[in-house]
Amino acid sequence: MEDNAAVKSTGRKWRRLVQLVGVILFFLLYAAPFSTMPSPYVSTADSFAAGGGGALVVSLDNQVGSPCASLRNHSICCDRSDANADVCFMAGDVRTDAASLSLLLFPPPGAATVDVKEERIKPYTRKWDGKVMGEIPELRLRVAAAPEAAAHRCDVRHNAPAHVAAAAGGYNGHNYFHAFNDGLLPSWLTVQHLRRRVVLAALSYNPRWANTYAEVISGLSEHPVVDLLGGGDTRTHCFPGAIVGTRFHGYLAVDPARLRDRKTILDFHHFLAGVFEPPSTSTSTSSSSQVSSSSSSSKPRLGIVSRRGTRVIENEEAVARLAASAGFDVGVVGTGGGGGGSRAPPLSAVYASVRGYDALVGVHGSDLTSFLFLRPGRGALAQVAPLGVAGLSRELFGAPAARMGLHYEQYDVAAGESSLSRRYPEGHVVVADPERAKRRRGSDREGDWDWDFIGRVYLNGQNVSLDLDRFGKTLARMRSRLLHAVD
Repeated sequence: MEDNAAVKSTGRKWRRLVQLVGVILFFLLYAAPFSTMPSPYVSTADSFAAGGGGALVVSLDNQVGSPCASLRNHSICCDRSDANADVCFMAGDVRTDAASLSLLLFPPPGAATVDVKEERIKPYTRKWDGKVMGEIPELRLRVAAAPEAAAHRCDVRHNAPAHVAAAAGGYNGHNYFHAFNDGLLPSWLTVQHLRRRVVLAALSYNPRWANTYAEVISGLSEHPVVDLLGGGDTRTHCFPGAIVGTRFHGYLAVDPARLRDRKTILDFHHFLAGVFEPPSTSTSTSSSSQVSSSSSSSKPRLGIVSRRGTRVIENEEAVARLAASAGFDVGVVGTGGGGGGSRAPPLSAVYASVRGYDALVGVHGSDLTSFLFLRPGRGALAQVAPLGVAGLSRELFGAPAARMGLHYEQYDVAAGESSLSRRYPEGHVVVADPERAKRRRGSDREGDWDWDFIGRVYLNGQNVSLDLDRFGKTLARMRSRLLHAVD
């Protein structure tokens, strides 16, 4: 009898265990995907809140203190408070109208008549730059009347909001710096909280731009890019909302105090690692590469960013020998920067190359944007600032590198190290007093620069030949810091 009771008790325990396992499997298979990845268009705490009168408030805007942070459904809100970029948000039934370059917001069926409201925006991050903004198409955002819906029936329905950006427009198609600073990083700032559930709608689409930054674009959106202007696509695309334009926090900057999820430039670095490294290895690669690159602590790896055409290190081979004698394992990073007819390698190849180094050395230029691929907290960047652009060099790359936790060194070229000293006579203002030479003609105001002159002379008109004794001290400091970081 005791054995029978024991068998029955054991059977009941097994049945309970099987039932429990079944419940767990059901949760893992069906409930978990919804609980771990809340959709921005499902009523969750992160996405919607009850508004007055039962209206929904859509959280398309991730910016702290924004007037659009709590956007009522079926409405348009624009934030024009930033000196660099405007951004607008549309919640509800958004439809494209290619003929008038408009996004139309339609009220739901049976809704009360609404006043027609229109906003206009040029979605680019340099609104203070009249020259380039003149090239950016202006988009109309309008609350449409219900009777207009018949003339704007949906040809293509998307299940995620649109993110309308300049894409290859403006300076974005020129080089790495502008592509990341003016376009890709601001787009990440603006939509990363939607976890790729957004459709990139390009105002200025270019296949070369799309191919060059394909991995990054795919990391921003899980959907194909919609070309709003090119390709003859006159179809009406319909979206459950839209974000038009981007946020901008500064040159290659992410300000966590301005984001509700407190993201930093380190999160953008990890985002890049995720798009350029296989998912199974992106977590382990950083640790393994740290071990491999620093396993011989006396030989940190140094990549010399080699340019062709302009801002070339004329004694680059001597600099490489100097770095080797200073205790570096030296390599050359070619990004195609500087012109000279050199073709840029795929960005994934640049990422893989830079990822293998502990430090980069290079002359100021878009190539140095690749510092974003170095290991935060362990890497270093030494920027050679040509004559006349020391402040610009520090602002565009020095400060951002430091924010990412890199050790930063800046080597300011002396007059005798610049090829301008051979082009202009001794004592000429261009060489003797660059700060005065850069000012607009007739201006005595500091910072009132003649950018055409700066570009022609100081950026595109000089090469450098480094003083090896002086530059050797820069290398020694950087090597010491790298070894200290490893220890």
